[in-house]
Amino acid sequence: MIKVAMTGVYVDDVARAHTFYTDVLGFETRLHMDLGDGTLFVTVGAPQGAQPDLQLLLEPGEGPVAEPYRRALYGAGLPCIVFSVDDIRAEYERLRGLGVRFTHPPREQGPVLAAVFDDTVGNLVQLVQPKE
Repeated sequence: MIKVAMTGVYVDDVARAHTFYTDVLGFETRLHMDLGDGTLFVTVGAPQGAQPDLQLLLEPGEGPVAEPYRRALYGAGLPCIVFSVDDIRAEYERLRGLGVRFTHPPREQGPVLAAVFDDTVGNLVQLVQPKE
């Protein structure tokens, strides 16, 4: 069986992204290594071991591949990643209270309720909750 072990998201600043993804979104640090020359290798994951074998790599977003890709996604209003939540309205209010800027509040989108926010490091991120 093949399972997803790690996926990445390109960010403007790995250290700043680490702070946002842990302190604001509530992820836990899985790996935090200084590779030298100011280069960080940082992964985060769901708290309390909810998905212990899945990590999100916060990757430096500069370069000939990452920069155009991120600009195109952001410019088109497309999220770079989707996170699921149990209660999207509560999470929306919690994050707004922490100053997170949403491009759209929770609304029906096919089989889910969805909201999109700016992660402060160059990306749009979508939250989804299955409709009941």
